[in-house]
Amino acid sequence: VQLQASGGGLVQAGGSLSLSCAASGRTDNIRIMSWFRQAPGKERAFVAAIGWTGGTTNYADSVKGRFTISEDNARTAVILQMNSLNPDDAAVYYCAAATGVAFVRQLYTRETPYCCWGQGTQVTVSS
Repeated sequence: VQLQASGGGLVQAGGSLSLSCAASGRTDNIRIMSWFRQAPGKERAFVAAIGWTGGTTNYADSVKGRFTISEDNARTAVILQMNSLNPDDAAVYYCAAATGVAFVRQLYTRETPYCCWGQGTQVTVSS
């Protein structure tokens, strides 16, 4: 599975941004698609996940109610709609795909189950 992330950029605090991650290759093996982010000087952290077959979603507490993860109808891309952005959301955002993994929070919030990662896209939020 290959992943290509896009959509990052500069936005003012309170604004919105949408990230997209296109999947190619053996996409029929995907079970979970997620977004992680890494701010300067910090470890990469879980943001949101979606079960690729059932569409179940889950979010980090810091983004609940502001971010929405979804998949396109063809199930070839995952979208992260980010609203009410604040400077704490500034980071490099990475999409990731997991195969053969159950949709269990203790698993998908960690990096180890993911086989495949996108290249990262920068999100900058000005105050």
